[in-house]
Amino acid sequence: MPAPVPASPRDRVDHSPLPDFCQLPALFALFVVGALTVTVMWLARDDRQDWPAYSVSMFFVTWLAMVVALTLCKLRHLLQRLPGHLPYAAVWLLIVLIVLVASVLARWLDGALQTGLIGSSMARFARDNTIIAALLGAAMLRYFYVLAQWQARLAAVARAQVEALQARIRPHFLFNSMNTVAALIRVDPAAAERTVEDLSELFRAALGPHDRGDGTLGEELELIERYLAIEQLRLGPRLRIRRELHDLPADFPLPRLLLQPLVENAVRHGIQPLREGGEVVLRGARDGDGIRIEISNPLPSQPGAAGNGHGLRSVRQRVAFRYGPRAVVDAAPHGDHYLVLLRLPGAPT
Repeated sequence: MPAPVPASPRDRVDHSPLPDFCQLPALFALFVVGALTVTVMWLARDDRQDWPAYSVSMFFVTWLAMVVALTLCKLRHLLQRLPGHLPYAAVWLLIVLIVLVASVLARWLDGALQTGLIGSSMARFARDNTIIAALLGAAMLRYFYVLAQWQARLAAVARAQVEALQARIRPHFLFNSMNTVAALIRVDPAAAERTVEDLSELFRAALGPHDRGDGTLGEELELIERYLAIEQLRLGPRLRIRRELHDLPADFPLPRLLLQPLVENAVRHGIQPLREGGEVVLRGARDGDGIRIEISNPLPSQPGAAGNGHGLRSVRQRVAFRYGPRAVVDAAPHGDHYLVLLRLPGAPT
């Protein structure tokens, strides 16, 4: 068995929990914390009419936030290479150092230009700002760390859901498919061969590598067609499919095995219990910069064996993780049909 390949520096960078200080959210967080601190300190003073001092303080904090963000952005790749929690310690030290140097420089300029905007001595001004930066920096980095851990746990849950879904091949489907292949071998060898190929593709998608990232909508629809081809051989004319998918973009990024479990549920719970069968409707269209997909199946008059809801629940969790709050997964009876609606945005969060 080959030895595992150690993670490259680039891999360690991509998986570092440090926030991306090159992005607007980190800069905005730095600015908001600094602005709130200046405002609270100004409100705590007895003389609240000193607007020039407040304005200068806000300008100083804004300038500091930009300098800190720019410095951390440029040094981010170097900081992420540090082991353990040292990246956070290094960021904290950099913030404190930048504030110390900036405070000394600002107090020196105030004295050299004789503007009188800073009333305290250089030592006191630098000391107070450094202490405030140390406390606020530690609090902010703690927040960023907890947020990173929460996102990592959420990603782990999503990956576990994908792996559980990929590892779950329903025995009844497998046995029925193999029985179908066995029955076709003598009467229709070509159909038996196609069925084996379809089963192979389904197994490849279900049991393949879990770290390949997203697939495309076209690939998922092709996988659905292979699944339906197998079920069509088993159920015959009882299974009717209506496809209204011509408006969908085939290159739309989509998590693997996102739609196939929903189609499988439609066949298993909507068509299989009905002696006369029924129609599964696959409908899709563009929805702004995203897509809208509907999967509809008839509701049996007598409910069949209830499932555990694992497929739909997994789809909900994966969609929430991949696309954020803009995505919609709705599943409910509508008259004599059961309808599953997915609305996926084009710019995942």
